[in-house]
Parts: sequence; C-alpha cells; structure tokens
Amino acid sequence: MVGRAVAGFEIWLIRLDSAQGSELRKTRPVVVVSPDEMNAAIRTVVVCPLTSTRRNWPTRIAVDFDKRAGDVALDQIHAVDQSRLVRRLGALTQEEAVKVSDKLQAMFAW
Repeated sequence: MVGRAVAGFEIWLIRLDSAQGSELRKTRPVVVVSPDEMNAAIRTVVVCPLTSTRRNWPTRIAVDFDKRAGDVALDQIHAVDQSRLVRRLGALTQEEAVKVSDKLQAMFAW
C-alpha cells in the first residue's frame, strides 16, 4: 500500500505482471480514474494504462506526459490493489482530466 493518499487523475507507475491475453502488461504508467473518496476508503483503485502506441480509437484519449505522446487506454480499465502502485509520476493536466472524465461518462451511460 502506498504511504500517501492516491488522487484521481494522478499518474502512477504500477506492476501489471499477471496480465493475460490482450491485456496490457509489465510495469507501466497508469492514470487513476477512481474518485478520491473511494481511493481513501478502500484498498483498490480503478486505473487505465498509459500506452505509447497511438490509436485513433474512440476509447483512447491522447495525452502528453514526460515529453512523450501517448494514449490513456480507457478500454483497458481495471481495479487493482494499491499495493501494485510503485510511485507517483505526476498528473494529467486539467484539460486531459476533463477529456478522460467526459469519455468515461459517455462509455458508461446507458
């Protein structure tokens, strides 16, 4: 478990060693998309991996982080135990966070 509160839209390095099939794997950056209240109350966080492979897919949000272009892979959303979090790397910009939030709301609106 990390020693500090995890906040929404922060970027964390995470261990995704047990991925299978087409799941993104390895130790990689992810964006926390779960709300702060949830992150503080339970041991899991909901994350979406960052990938350097740009795709023009409706489930991907283009971002620039650490001087690199990439996508937030909303199609790879999953809950993980906070013990998988290695270290905080930064956070999305306000504009990027709004795009991610808007797309997630659209994806889950029935």
